[in-house]
Amino acid sequence: MRVRIGLAAAFAAAILTIGVVQPASAASSAGLDTPSKKEIAMQLVSSAENSSLNWKAQYAYIEDIGDDRGYTGGIIGFTSGTGDMLELVQAYTAARPGNVLAKYIPALKKVNGSASHTGLGNAFVADWKTAAKDTVFKTTQDSERDRVYFNPAVAQAKADGLRTLGQFIYYDAIVMHGPGTDRSSFGGIRAAALAKAKTPAQGGNETAYLNAFLDLRTTIMKEEDAHDDTSRIDTEQRTFLKAGNLDLNVPLKWKTYGDSYQILTDPK
Repeated sequence: MRVRIGLAAAFAAAILTIGVVQPASAASSAGLDTPSKKEIAMQLVSSAENSSLNWKAQYAYIEDIGDDRGYTGGIIGFTSGTGDMLELVQAYTAARPGNVLAKYIPALKKVNGSASHTGLGNAFVADWKTAAKDTVFKTTQDSERDRVYFNPAVAQAKADGLRTLGQFIYYDAIVMHGPGTDRSSFGGIRAAALAKAKTPAQGGNETAYLNAFLDLRTTIMKEEDAHDDTSRIDTEQRTFLKAGNLDLNVPLKWKTYGDSYQILTDPK
């Protein structure tokens, strides 16, 4: 299960769990954090999380998907049961005092760690969608995504000597599983992969290491009913890996949950 904690603590946990990030000469200075590749990453994640490449339409998305994490909402699947939705609303309120979601902060604190909707419900869902019309709420979602998930994942992947595909594989994993130290978190999956194969920074084969990482992530996903469909790995990430597309170059063609997608040119 994805375990999420407070914003500052989550960011620190990501770095501490992942390890001390050091530059790796095997990794190119360019990667998933270049604008076109980051846009591709957002579309790839959205295909799995929202069955759409239009990730920018997901700021207003919110529902309970039955994964025991309460509400899931926004561009990265912030959840009311794991703390990052609370941190998002707190950050939004710091930037936009008196916003329509501010009044739910006490309820979000109470439901953190559970699937409860107490104090939230339909009113919260409606107000979330209203907030999503506010540019400040959108930019806050972007910044929380980057600070807690995207930036730590890419930094660690580069330190491990992974190219753009590997950086995306880390990012997608931390989105679903969250930072942490338990075996089902991103940090736990990476630790288990390191016991199976060496990273390129350690002198290992990049493809072999990524296959080990994906094998272990697949095992974790199958243990949880809400995520036991592993097509985002089987017919997306492994498709690129088997093709040797370690730089995640277009054209890209893949499937998630049986639906076909493609990105034929680099996004502008």
